This record gives sequence, structure tokens and C-alpha cells, in this order.
Amino acid sequence: MTANPIAETVASLMPRAKAELAELVAFQSVADPAQFPKSECEAAANWVAGALRSEGFQDVALLDTPDGTQSVYGFLPGPEGAPTVLLYAHYDVQPPLDLASWVTPPFELTERDGRWYGRGAADCKGGFIMHLLALRALKANGGVPVSVKVIAEGSEEQGTGGLEQYAEAHPELLAADTVVIGDTGNFRVGLPTVTATLRGMTMLRVRIDTLEGNLHSGQFGGAAPDALAALIQLLASLRAEDGSTTVDGLTADAAWDGVEYPEAEFRKDAKVLDGVDLIGSGSVADRIWARPAVTVIGIDCPPVVGATPSLQASARAQISLRVPPGQDATEATKLLTAHLESHTPWGARVSVEQVGQGQPFKADISSPAYTSMADAMRVAYPGQEMQASGMGGSIPLCNTLAALYPEAEILLIGLSEPEAQIHAVNESVSPEELERMSVAEALFLVNYAESKKS
Repeated sequence: MTANPIAETVASLMPRAKAELAELVAFQSVADPAQFPKSECEAAANWVAGALRSEGFQDVALLDTPDGTQSVYGFLPGPEGAPTVLLYAHYDVQPPLDLASWVTPPFELTERDGRWYGRGAADCKGGFIMHLLALRALKANGGVPVSVKVIAEGSEEQGTGGLEQYAEAHPELLAADTVVIGDTGNFRVGLPTVTATLRGMTMLRVRIDTLEGNLHSGQFGGAAPDALAALIQLLASLRAEDGSTTVDGLTADAAWDGVEYPEAEFRKDAKVLDGVDLIGSGSVADRIWARPAVTVIGIDCPPVVGATPSLQASARAQISLRVPPGQDATEATKLLTAHLESHTPWGARVSVEQVGQGQPFKADISSPAYTSMADAMRVAYPGQEMQASGMGGSIPLCNTLAALYPEAEILLIGLSEPEAQIHAVNESVSPEELERMSVAEALFLVNYAESKKS
């Protein structure tokens, strides 16, 4: 990329960006002390704070949020009268899952086949590095033309809502004219994309109890109610025969009206095995961007190794429900809870606990900031026009910011294109995407500042 001075500067900064991303990826910053030491998140937060201070940010602070984690804040003043832009990323990451399936260590940034591999490389430590690159390129080419606030969240992946609660209690802190959420990604590598919609989510834990204690399956099996069998039957009630989500009272037939996702491309991106059908009905875009989707993300039950011939007295599962725009996550939580309670078989005792929730989000892509971003992406990706897509994932903070600052425009961009395989093993980031998106963000800030002058 040599189209303009900003692009040339970003290109020259890429070796430094790789080294910094390697340092940041090395922190095992999973915001769950039951899995990784809290000190890893604290060390990552301090690294982010140090990076902001080195770039001249003022008022840098580690914010203790109500969920027990820390978000990092900093402010970089711009020219007098300039608009304020809030740049968001998160430094916490998903757990690495099956370590044996990683080709290279998850917390060691490794270059392979033109990509950089490591947990958080794209989601979303790379997003923070993207913000740094954009700001450094502007500083090297006349200065940053806007006032900038940066917020790096410490528990986004856990969905515990700490930053949302903190922002609601301190509404002046994150106030901005425009917000750039650096936690989504292009529809395809090389195709500049803004995310127009996000599904919300609710997370529930359900527990089934049937017996005072485990029993011998030979002596009592066939009459004594098995909690694990009850749980399996209950979870099966959440899907129709074709795999569609079926929660009593929850609408599941909406259609997506934007860019389509060809089934062949989706199968390749999702690495669906040959001969295995996709689930659900409607177009792929309908299913992943416009309709609810339930997933059983964990079950507490005996492992196969060491299993005994026993009826289980208790069993527990964690359920994630993605909630599309146009539906309310609180109402969806009520419907899912009622479904679980009413479909529990055999009179088994059931308890349901909510452990996370976030509302869906829909952006106004006709707003002035999107025009500035479209112009920026046209330069960063020569010959390409900005596209708008949906995203099946959730970023609960978006709705909090939209409610707190109804006049602010919210743009969603990032590095998590399909090849990045975020949340899966062997997550990676394309350095070319990091470079281009950093250029796009820098040019957007220039364009946006100019638009506010007119």
C-alpha cells in the first residue's frame, strides 16, 4: 500500500505492530478466575494503559467495573472545537479451548501462511493495535484532527456487563460525537465492511434434580428418573427437526434484506464436514443475522473416561440464545426461562439462573459518519466500495452507548473476518487487513473532522 502518506506510514509501522501484538497476545487474559489467574487480566490492562500513556493520552485510568474486572480509559485532546471520537476494543479473550488442537501455542503470536496466529489476535487485541496504528499514522502526518477517547474493556467475552454498568453510573466519561467499535470485521478478506446489525444475547444456566443421590443403573434404571436424561430431553425441545430454534413464543421467521451469504461460502468458512447438512431454514443470512439461535455451550455430566453405571441425580447446562434486532433480549430471556420450566419432563425439579444478557443493535448506516468511513475505505481498499453486513455475535456495550448518547453515531469495524476463526482454535489475524483497516480508520478521522467543519 503506497496510495498516500498515511498508508505509507502505517506500512512502516507494521513491524512494531506485530511486536506489540505479540506482547499483548502473551497475556492469558481470560476474564474468568476459575480458568486463568486474575493477574493475567490485570497485567494486560496495565500494558494497555502503558501504551496509551506512551501515545500522550491524558487521564489514563484503570476503571474497576462492578463485575470485578478492569476497563482501561484514556483521553487525547484534539484541536479546539474538534469533535470527539470514542475508540473501543477489548483486551480480554475467549479461553483457548482444546490446547491439543492448536497448531502453535495460543498465547504465542506465530506467523504462518501469511497470517498471525494467537488467541485474541483478531478478537480483539488486534483491534486495540489497529487503533494505535491509526493514531500514530495521523501524528506522523500533521496530527490527530479530533479529540479521542479510548476504552478497552476487560470482560466483553464473559458478557457480565461490567463496563455497561460503569458507563451508566458515569455517563459523562464516554460521551462522544461518534463511536468506532473495533470488534467486528469485514465480510471477506479484502472487502471493506461495516457491520449494520448485531444480535443480542442472553445466557442461562439450567439445573435438573431428580434424586437424592446417584443410583445403580442396573438396580433402579428404567423406573427411577435420571436427571441427565431429563436434561437431554429438555435441551432437545429447543430445536425443531431441521435444527431451527424453537423457544415457545419467540418469533423465528424474520428475513435479512442486505448482502447475502452464499451457502457454499458459509460451509467453507464454518468448515462444515462433507455430507453434513446446515441447520435451520431460510437463507444463511436470515439464519445468522436476522433470527434467534440457541446453543448449548456447556453441560455438567460425567465424562466418558471413568464413567460408572449410575443414574445421575443432578445435571446442569449453560445455554446461549442469540437475539436478533427487532426483538428484546429481556423478553427473550423470559420466554426461554418459561420454555425451560414448562418443558422439563417427569416433574423433575428445575432451576434457571441468568448469567448474562445484552440487547441487539442496529446502526443507521445513512448517517454522516458512515459517509466519511465509506470515503476512507475506498482509499484504503482501492477499487472496493464499502459494504454493510450483519453479525451474529453480540456487543452489549453498543446499546448502552446508544441509550446514553442518542445523538452519537456508532460505527462497527474490525479484523474478525471469517478466516480469523475467532472463538475457535487457531484464531488468527490477517496482517494485510490490520494494515488496511488502520489506514481506513485514520482516514475516517480526517474525513470526519473535515465534515464537522462544514
